[in-house]
Amino acid sequence: MITITLPDGSQRQFPEPVTVAGVAASIGTGLAKAALGGKVDGKLVDTSFLIGQDAQLAIVTDKDADGLEMIRHSTAHLLAYAVKQLFPEAQVTIGPVIEHGFYYDFAYKRPFTPDDLAAIEKRMGELAKKDEPVVRRVLPRDEAVAHFKAQGELYKAEIIESIPADQDVSLYREGTFEDLCRGPHVPSTGKLRHFKLMKVAGAYWRGDQKNEQLQRVYGTAWATKDDLQKYLTMLEEAEKRDHRKLGKELDLFHMDEHSPGTVFWHPKGWVVWQQVEQYMRQVYRDNGYQEVKGPQILDRGLWEKTGHWDKYRDNMFVTESEKRDYALKPMNCPGHILIFKQGIKSYRDLPLRYGEFGQCHRNEPTGGLHGIMRVRAFTQDDGHIFCTEDQVQAEVQAFTSLLQRVYKDFGFSDIIYKLSTRPAQRIGTEESWDRAEAALAEGLRASGCDFEILPGEGAFYGPKIEYTLKDALGRPWQCGTIQIDPNLPERLDAEFVGEDGVRHRPLMLHRAIVGSLERFIGILIEQHAGALPAWLAPVQVVVANITDAQHDYVAEVVKSLQKQGVRVHADLRNEKITYKIREHSLQKVPYILVAGDKEKASGSVAVRARGNLDLGVMPLGDFIAKLTDDIARKV
Repeated sequence: MITITLPDGSQRQFPEPVTVAGVAASIGTGLAKAALGGKVDGKLVDTSFLIGQDAQLAIVTDKDADGLEMIRHSTAHLLAYAVKQLFPEAQVTIGPVIEHGFYYDFAYKRPFTPDDLAAIEKRMGELAKKDEPVVRRVLPRDEAVAHFKAQGELYKAEIIESIPADQDVSLYREGTFEDLCRGPHVPSTGKLRHFKLMKVAGAYWRGDQKNEQLQRVYGTAWATKDDLQKYLTMLEEAEKRDHRKLGKELDLFHMDEHSPGTVFWHPKGWVVWQQVEQYMRQVYRDNGYQEVKGPQILDRGLWEKTGHWDKYRDNMFVTESEKRDYALKPMNCPGHILIFKQGIKSYRDLPLRYGEFGQCHRNEPTGGLHGIMRVRAFTQDDGHIFCTEDQVQAEVQAFTSLLQRVYKDFGFSDIIYKLSTRPAQRIGTEESWDRAEAALAEGLRASGCDFEILPGEGAFYGPKIEYTLKDALGRPWQCGTIQIDPNLPERLDAEFVGEDGVRHRPLMLHRAIVGSLERFIGILIEQHAGALPAWLAPVQVVVANITDAQHDYVAEVVKSLQKQGVRVHADLRNEKITYKIREHSLQKVPYILVAGDKEKASGSVAVRARGNLDLGVMPLGDFIAKLTDDIARKV
């Protein structure tokens, strides 16, 4: 007798081995129909999986995260099936699940066109309607190699040849198409109904630029029609908010092939950049940080000491002078230690907090560049705290609370907290890791934060907290971090004199709030759809006249606003006022002030707020008070 224990603790007994599908059927026809797979003793399996001994079982449906993963995995194979039917000469390679969907790489004699993509998607729908069973079989490795070579699927054969010879290989068949896969898969193609192919991009075989270039077809798949539609609507909204498009429309910045992966800031964009920097500079001052500035270029010997020359060399820009090798810094940490080492430091000096708007350079691959979100030259709001082990928890708590306030000021209130713990390969004692992880966890708890633990995701030298904000579309952006590092102070011989008169190593806390200023500004542009709040907007107010008779009055209004520190432009063009208002509205200016004869006579302005809101006529002093309040409240 085989006993199956279900998630609610109930048990079912079977006289002989039973499949996952069989257990589901014994519970009810509805569950049997909805079942996509199962979790047997924590392992995800097909519904055809045969349970031969007592086990814990959870039936997986499309309401489960595992179920959605299976749908996406199986849809990737459905894509390959459709491609092979329409383009028999195409070779299939790999098709993994990614966030929100999947992709599959193909080798084919010509690029796939948009019409090809539409035809493939149509065929996928037809194959799904046939509701063909997805059947698993297992072959010895060498037999599997021969099988795919006979089909002309040389890429699949190469993958299998890299598997140890004594291992069996699982294959999944649906209709006339059979693919190499570990599985598991949904029981039939009819379970795959809500998908869409998104785009085609280039990719290299096995991710190596030296290998052949393939075509990568991206798609998305969901459990329900509503979920699919919500996602597609979100993508449409994201396209409208694309910082690259808005950066051009609002004349903020541009990218140029004369310097790939770097930003050319225009006057308006540079105002935004400065506002963010000046805000963060005030944050430094108000929270006990001393601002420092390190050099851009540092000697190879230093990077060898830190370990970057061996492990990060390919991502560093290197130069030579007078037979010495130098590198543009990819991070600010070593420079801060060199500053710390100037002069004797006492335990009374700790915690010592350094902050820097340090410009860094990283040689990112061209394919990974993305507007100002992923660049080769960027500026970090980089900070390092030198402290003792006993001071870590308090510093983490203070930093977390500070980060929350900063994100709130920028319009973000939904924050995800993740604690990454010790990896398999690490340095330091188990006791030191215990203390470090406990300090980070208690710092988060003291700040009132629920957090997720990511086992094994810490750096080799210490655990870290990642702070991820969610934007208006629910997209996650990992920006903030705080990380314990005993390693770099050791490598660069940093010391302080303790209360006992003996020299000790400080701990170094790497911390960032916004991270890369360039990337964060890109996030801000997309968060606000280009309509930045008044305190960040490059132009806060435009004052427009109706006729030439108000020319002098507009100049007076502009002067009064400038005295209050307002970023204001005058529009004195000989154009209709409706045209002026429409044009400045498209530029997403927070306030447009209109001055006609009545306003001039009364010392007032007609106020239009962003979003075509008519706030009526008010004295200039009242408007200044309103704008000042908006800026103070960061709205």
